[in-house]
Amino acid sequence: MSNDPLLQPFQLKHLTLRNRIMTTSHEPAYGDDGMPKDRYRLYHLERAKAGVAMVMTAGSASVSRDSPPVFSNLLVWKDEVVPWMKRLVDDCHDAGAAVMIQLSHLGRRTRWDKGDWLPVISATHEREPAHRATPKPAEDWDIARIIRDYADAAERMKEAGVDGIEFLCHGHLLDQFMSPLTNVLDGPYGGSLENRARLTMDMVAAVRERVGKEIIIGLRYGVDEMEPGGIDMEEGIALGKMFRDSGMVDYLNVNRSRIHTDPAMTDMIPVQGMRSAPHLDFAGRIKAEVGMPTLHASRIPDVATARHAVATGQLDMVGMTRAHMADPHIVRKIVEGREDDIRPCVGATYCLDRIYQGGMALCIHNPSTGREGSQPHEIEKAAVKKKVVVVGAGPAGLEAARVAAERGHSVVVFEVADQPGGQIRLTAQQKRRSEMIGIIDWRMAQCTRLGVEFRFNTWAEASDVLAEAPDVVVIATGGMPSTGLLAEGNDLVVSSWDILSGDAKPGTNVLIYDDAGDHAALQAAQVIAEAGSKVEVMTRDRSFSPEVMGMNLVPYMRALQDKAVTFTVTYKLDAVRRAGNQLMAVIGSDYMKLDKTQLHDQVVVNGGTQPLADLYFDLKPQSGNKGAVDYNALIDGHPQPEVEGFQLYRIGDAVEARNTHAAIYDALRLVRTV
Repeated sequence: MSNDPLLQPFQLKHLTLRNRIMTTSHEPAYGDDGMPKDRYRLYHLERAKAGVAMVMTAGSASVSRDSPPVFSNLLVWKDEVVPWMKRLVDDCHDAGAAVMIQLSHLGRRTRWDKGDWLPVISATHEREPAHRATPKPAEDWDIARIIRDYADAAERMKEAGVDGIEFLCHGHLLDQFMSPLTNVLDGPYGGSLENRARLTMDMVAAVRERVGKEIIIGLRYGVDEMEPGGIDMEEGIALGKMFRDSGMVDYLNVNRSRIHTDPAMTDMIPVQGMRSAPHLDFAGRIKAEVGMPTLHASRIPDVATARHAVATGQLDMVGMTRAHMADPHIVRKIVEGREDDIRPCVGATYCLDRIYQGGMALCIHNPSTGREGSQPHEIEKAAVKKKVVVVGAGPAGLEAARVAAERGHSVVVFEVADQPGGQIRLTAQQKRRSEMIGIIDWRMAQCTRLGVEFRFNTWAEASDVLAEAPDVVVIATGGMPSTGLLAEGNDLVVSSWDILSGDAKPGTNVLIYDDAGDHAALQAAQVIAEAGSKVEVMTRDRSFSPEVMGMNLVPYMRALQDKAVTFTVTYKLDAVRRAGNQLMAVIGSDYMKLDKTQLHDQVVVNGGTQPLADLYFDLKPQSGNKGAVDYNALIDGHPQPEVEGFQLYRIGDAVEARNTHAAIYDALRLVRTV
């Protein structure tokens, strides 16, 4: 028996949980036609097999047809969900984990043009900024129907064998009724706190009557909306006591802030550069004053913080959801004394941002997450040991080296710089994004453990690579800033990289032309604005920074909006010319013929990267495969065809400008079959 607080069992009603770590409900968008089929099941099963005490599925599953999914939610209003859910439950139970599912009606947190094009309902007529639907206040027959839908959905989940059901109030229909900010109703469901909570209480009563006492029921609700006129701490505690005194609710899962806008959501679920576990003390107060089993998750990214939360009695169960996206084997590594081997969550929130833009959740640096069926987290040993040469020690190169070494190959890495990291090291120079270096540090630690040989400060030529007598060569040399975008004056501009590296000092009146739409332009804008300069960020796109998704945009806006920064969309920079001691920017448009000019003392271009691939093309004629990749074999997880001589491949930005996840995924799926 361990004395580690995280490894102690917890008794939740009749259910004994094997430790204090869970993954809270979230919607990874791996469902297929609203069903938790194999991809969905294997994702949760991976974490169950690795020792997590409880997997909470869905985030959240839709109970009604007028609650259409906006990010691929499961559809528990369909009977066909039962056998799919039962298989997931049975597999996770066999692995020793409890299984719960989160159910909800989205209320106004959806759109009328999704699903069956039914009217959106709420307790208010005001639209939610995030989803832009203007709802109708629910009528009496809506309320009766939705309570029945909740009970029907709960009965289906009981048939599937779940251990418990969590109802998501926060931000969804139940909370829209509870919050005075979103409830304009009169009568039994509006006005006093008791009336505003009536829908939740009526729903729980209907569910409890339908499923009996053996199903655990929990509520995830917003205790403090952190907004004038909303639910405050005292009212949130009163709600908790109301749920406790009903005798129908078995635990509370507590949130803080609201989720109706990107900034509010980001305050609830912080991203990198923001404080870890910001609401932990608040959750501890709820546990102390309400006296119910208390669960909580909000940027608890590491084992030390999770252990503190449980050891100090602030939580009974701690949610480490994004952390388990980065490394599903956290609990196993704790048990085995390998905490230093845990792949860190770097807070990039690529996972959530993708969901909220209609994609599936992907970890920025664990491409096996969500691909458990095709890209298992464990790397198998190769049958034959080979010599693998990797050129470039950025994220793609380090992943290639790590995977090759895990396969048992002899690996040499050439890197022109004196330290690893590539573009990530440049990104991490900004204090707020410094956690990104964890992507590099973890891989360097793994490579060191596996005996990878590094040759830093080495500009590898073809002869250097060939001298190693390689069987496989992986070119991961990345890219260089693309500044040749203009018809005239490319020699007069600097790149966003020049600003971030400090090679170019900020001017006083700066134009940033952002043709890539990624983080680099906003990072450069922040550096320049914090130097006290005036900045205009211009893009030909109809929105600025389209590759910087919602939650990650929030810290930039908070850093920039109180400074002399403006954003100009739908205009493009055609040319730059000298105008005395200033620069004349010639501005055009894709929409009409336009010829206007403006003066600046510095023009910064953010045009993405162009591949740095000279070495690849030098080696290509001498390679056995001439650099070719069999895409069918790559996608199906089969080895590349055998050839005479060495195999040559290039990955990441050495192929084309993409992102960190793409670079690492390139390396993993290519090298895992070498």
